[in-house]
Amino acid sequence: MPGAGTDKTRRWTDAGGPVVILVEPQLAENVGTTARAMANFGLDRLRLVHPREDHLGPRARAAASGADRILEAAEQFDELEGAISDCMLVFAATAREHDQPYEWSLHQMQATATGVDPAVIDIVRNRKPLTGIDPKDAVIVQMGREIFGAHKLGPEIYARALSLLGKGNLVDVVGLMADYSRTSATLTAFNQQMPPGWKQFLPLPFTQPNDIHPDSRSRVPLIRSVAPGLASALYGRTMAPEGTGPAHIRGHGAGLKSLEGNVGRPVIDLAILVSAREHDAQYDWTINELAAVKDGLDPEIIDVVRRRKPVAGLAERDACVVEFGRELFSKHNVSSETYTRAVKIFGERDLVDLVDVMAQHAREAALLAAFDQHLPAGQKPLLPMPWPFPTEPLGISHSMWSWQSPKASLV
Repeated sequence: MPGAGTDKTRRWTDAGGPVVILVEPQLAENVGTTARAMANFGLDRLRLVHPREDHLGPRARAAASGADRILEAAEQFDELEGAISDCMLVFAATAREHDQPYEWSLHQMQATATGVDPAVIDIVRNRKPLTGIDPKDAVIVQMGREIFGAHKLGPEIYARALSLLGKGNLVDVVGLMADYSRTSATLTAFNQQMPPGWKQFLPLPFTQPNDIHPDSRSRVPLIRSVAPGLASALYGRTMAPEGTGPAHIRGHGAGLKSLEGNVGRPVIDLAILVSAREHDAQYDWTINELAAVKDGLDPEIIDVVRRRKPVAGLAERDACVVEFGRELFSKHNVSSETYTRAVKIFGERDLVDLVDVMAQHAREAALLAAFDQHLPAGQKPLLPMPWPFPTEPLGISHSMWSWQSPKASLV
């Protein structure tokens, strides 16, 4: 996405990211400036609830400063409930499949306040059969169960989702699921818990460790100076209580360039491969194994990850990355011992950035699984899979999802 402005030569790309919702905007200029801000932040999904003026008129377009595509693609709704119902269900389904209590609890409260059927919430929370609910709701929940549980989306559910939701909405739904899988990994790694007095609504198969700071309610200390993000500016509020949530956690990192300078490229490659292995992501694994070998990652370490072998015999740093990722993605709970060991080896700042690498590839894995991304023609798959890989792709098209690799887009 080129962002706003007058440079019409820059290519648009589908960036994904959050859905931005404006409720009863009064002026066309307000919609236009929102589109402009969204473009500058790489967002492209705008929903309007009962706008007073024409969001495609000349005043809105002038204020958008080149972000006309966002205005033209904006969806309109008569009521707020219609604009957010699918989002709330997507958030809930993703949080449930990741056993992520913080994310679930915030979105359950939001869903309840905006009129989502409590029976649907209960079905998702307790993983009940998908009977007696709207077919669109059912297919969204089933997609989450398959993408995050089996790490693949069956052709029957894919076809049903495409029929019920349409291609554009299907892409949006999967994009939201993928975004929130990244969020869930971040929250779990740093044991984000609810603030005092806030109820936790999600039943868990484990007890959360008690190794958090009392103010941030997570494993990283409170930073009060974190600037509000675009969502806060657009909505006038933020859902996450102050000092908590994924943005606050990521604020403790310094970014990929700093991480690479401190730990080296092979360690980053190892983190990527651990994430790909735990998600059975053939495309992500194969593309990144080839890169990791070029970067100097020991093939014996790669084989430990590929075949899920014990980490005995690995260097302490490498073993720590493997065990951290395995706990994060297979158990949905990183033990206090594993976390303490990782902080001792990497330090808090680099660990935040290393987790974000893993989390971003968890996001990519969801997209690749949902749309059945195949390897380039002639490329041998390098990851043993728990199921036969289909001969023909089930996704929208090869070209739509192969224009850039996860490695190119993230690291």
